[in-house]
Amino acid sequence: MIDASKLAEEDASPAASGATSSATRLFRRYLLSLSTGVLGALGLFWLALFWLERTENLPPPAFSNNLCVDEKLDFLRSNPIASPNLLVIGSSVAWRHVDGDALVREIPDANPLNGAFCGLFANQAVYVANWLLDREPSIRHVVMVADPQDFTGCWRVPDAVFSRSDADAYLAEQATPWGYYMRYFSPRSLVRNALTIKDQRAGRSEWDPLVFNRYGDGPLVTDDSRPLLYGQPEALDRNCFNALATLSQRLEREGRRFTMVATPLHPQWKERYDPEGRFLADFDDRILASLGDGGAHYWNADKEWPAPLGAFVDAVHLRWSAAQQFSDALASRLRNQIDKPLASAGTETASSR
Repeated sequence: MIDASKLAEEDASPAASGATSSATRLFRRYLLSLSTGVLGALGLFWLALFWLERTENLPPPAFSNNLCVDEKLDFLRSNPIASPNLLVIGSSVAWRHVDGDALVREIPDANPLNGAFCGLFANQAVYVANWLLDREPSIRHVVMVADPQDFTGCWRVPDAVFSRSDADAYLAEQATPWGYYMRYFSPRSLVRNALTIKDQRAGRSEWDPLVFNRYGDGPLVTDDSRPLLYGQPEALDRNCFNALATLSQRLEREGRRFTMVATPLHPQWKERYDPEGRFLADFDDRILASLGDGGAHYWNADKEWPAPLGAFVDAVHLRWSAAQQFSDALASRLRNQIDKPLASAGTETASSR
């Protein structure tokens, strides 16, 4: 007797097999199309990078996604400073206000490294300082130049400006830079930065030049001025001062000198936003408390170094001609400190000496 169910199965099997084969072919075509699309996109990406490099419009890898910070890392990779012994840290006022040549003239044995990056809050500047101190054991003196705005808002930004391990490998030239363009790929910032980087590197961007001297300083060379730019400051943040305290304590433990400097501020900014001086007095008190009594020095240049109105391009930044004069005064103070032996812990209180 013929089993009808078996006949039905035999009749259906060719159709089922054909359907499976068709599905397999469609899946393979999908994978091929997907792979072709991905490889094509990667190819176009690499061609775009090579073209940007050839036309001098290629930004640095976006380690921090902040062009100023990333370009400074690129500079340090291409221009390593051997065995620095004097480290400058901070935000843009430290980067743009310190002239390494002035330090060397006044302190002949100095080998300065400007490790300041623009746009950093105090906790981030301390992160960078710790990174550079670990990289450069030859550093014996750290100078932090800051304005009060650097000590607001630390609570909302991470300490880590970039990955230390990636930055170390990049600066040591142990790794090709091309892989970092993939790891830190950000199409919007890549396009935006590519439109401006060539002019910034050539110094043709008046307010945002990315030009460095041999020490890593960033001169702001202009005869023009702009509005104050900086308005009412936020409340001072204890997290910022806690970070400063940890750096001061580390330097004391390691027997390294530390000088904290409050940069000059535009008189009109102070008249408008702190007419009674309470905000700046509080800033002073917190700085001194953070430095403790371990021998760190505090120079309030805003009070002790008279800067004419023409020195400022905005509320906090000095044009390079004024920054050079400021650096001469800073260098003299640093020289006086170097001529004195390091104080033992607890024997010298931080002050405006």
